[in-house]
Amino acid sequence: MNDFVRSAGAALSLIGRADSELLGIVALSLRVSLTASILALLIGAPIGAWLAIARFRGRHVIIVLTNALLGLPPVVVGLALYLMLSRSGLFGSAGLLFTPTAMVMAQTLLATPIVVALVHRPSSLLWTEYGDLARTDGLSVPRSIALLFALGRASLLTAFLAAFGRAIAEVGAIIVVGGNISGYTRTMTTAIALETSKGDLPLALGLGLILLALSVAVSTVAFLLVGRVGEK
Repeated sequence: MNDFVRSAGAALSLIGRADSELLGIVALSLRVSLTASILALLIGAPIGAWLAIARFRGRHVIIVLTNALLGLPPVVVGLALYLMLSRSGLFGSAGLLFTPTAMVMAQTLLATPIVVALVHRPSSLLWTEYGDLARTDGLSVPRSIALLFALGRASLLTAFLAAFGRAIAEVGAIIVVGGNISGYTRTMTTAIALETSKGDLPLALGLGLILLALSVAVSTVAFLLVGRVGEK
């Protein structure tokens, strides 16, 4: 118990004096996860809205597969991406393995199905209500998607925050493709895993407290903003 108290005190001290190593890890985590979340939103939101509008053979299969990908094991995603980015892989010549870019790619792959699912469901309900009006006005598919985005701003916000929550807490895929290199590809989750295995609890606890605070902040912002958008 005394060891835990001392470690907790040391962790708070690291946070209080803005330890450079800790801040560097947090900054990289935020940069990678925010980039991946934005990319997931840009890719997944139009797909989710398009699936709500389009009618074609195999559409339901795509929807089912997208929802199935919500439970995709991160380590499997990391392994698949590793094979593609390794020297003998399809994109090996790009030299992206063990870089922050590879980590962004991994998190984007994991977060995009979440965005597609969270945008598709409310968009389907909106299209049921406004689809006839859009067809009567002769709206094209891009304009129809823009209409759904305008009407479903809350779902877009929810999807983005959910994607960020998935990305910031992810460890399996990014440690495979990022390598957990100190000062270059070490994020909060990978650092917590490493420092705990080394017995360096102060840094692990400090990063854990920051990660917990970020999770609570994201949930709070989602609740407040979605509620505010819903009132308008």
